[in-house]
Amino acid sequence: MQKPTRRGILKNAAKAAAAAGGVLAVTKTASAQSASGQSATRLVKKDATGKSQSQFPFTTVVSYGNLLFVSGIGCRVPGTIEENTKWVLDEIEKNLVASGSSLEKVLKVNVFMEDITQFDRMNAVYKTRKWGTVFPARNTTQPAKLPAGDYGLAIDCIAYI
Repeated sequence: MQKPTRRGILKNAAKAAAAAGGVLAVTKTASAQSASGQSATRLVKKDATGKSQSQFPFTTVVSYGNLLFVSGIGCRVPGTIEENTKWVLDEIEKNLVASGSSLEKVLKVNVFMEDITQFDRMNAVYKTRKWGTVFPARNTTQPAKLPAGDYGLAIDCIAYI
């Protein structure tokens, strides 16, 4: 029996996802790397916000091919968990729209809650957003502590353009 390759596994996974009714967004064909490590198809990592660099060592939204990686956005105003969730999701949506995407194109979400016992209250606000016909995959965890100045929760996500 022939040992499966990564390319074969990914190709079969893509076919299975499409057959199962999943959405697959491909803009460029994958290509093998040469011995020098160079790929025939080059994807470039870039700042998708178009803003100048901030004082912090990260970019709010990075694009790579047709994918967008949105940094964790924490709520900067005190309030209830419902208000915090709305504020953060509004900020994420602004970043996505400014980068040529939307909440409907979000594939994966990570929610970091200051108090996981408020999950149901956060979720009540989260599920009212326009995520499209399929909710994105999501993890929700309670870290030991949120960064200074963040209230209630922080959320990051991966979307496509």
